[in-house]
Amino acid sequence: METHRKGKTAVGRPRGFDAEEALERAMRVFWEQGYEGASLTDLTEAMGITRTSMYAAFGNKEELFRKALERYTEGPASYAARAAEEPTARDAATAFLTGSVRATTRPDSPAGCLGVQSALAAGGPGRNARDALIAWRNEGVAALRDRFVRAVDEGDLPPGADPGVLARYLMTVANGIAVQAASGATREELQPVADAALRDWPPA
Repeated sequence: METHRKGKTAVGRPRGFDAEEALERAMRVFWEQGYEGASLTDLTEAMGITRTSMYAAFGNKEELFRKALERYTEGPASYAARAAEEPTARDAATAFLTGSVRATTRPDSPAGCLGVQSALAAGGPGRNARDALIAWRNEGVAALRDRFVRAVDEGDLPPGADPGVLARYLMTVANGIAVQAASGATREELQPVADAALRDWPPA
């Protein structure tokens, strides 16, 4: 009886299956092709597993995407959380945009940003992915806003500074950097853009 159960558990799952490695590969497919552009065939071939294994380990495509987005947030996009820990608002803004440039132009990764690449998910099949991305971007803006609220309270930013506007300004610049990177712009071309965006910080 026990032997039979073990046999059933292994069905569809290749020997030596590494869930972390498979998720890393799925993340890269979503990063390169976007949510709707990534077919189940693309995903399972990149992950080196069958659809049965994918469903068993990660759930459906939407659930796999959410897990991939979490991995992206904790990995390539972790610069955003680190930026909020910088000692001044200007340092935080600089770290955020410089991190965006570096993350979207890594030579060993797809160009651009997974969140931006997948942002055009639309229609019924992509609705949940689109909602997840909206929440993801809103969380990013909120984290920056909270950092700038603290900067105003500490006197690091002038009393008239609007933390929400500053946060959305940085996110808008970062999204533009990601689009340019996906279109082939290099790190050497984009870093001066990030520098220019912060030349008059905080922007009036």
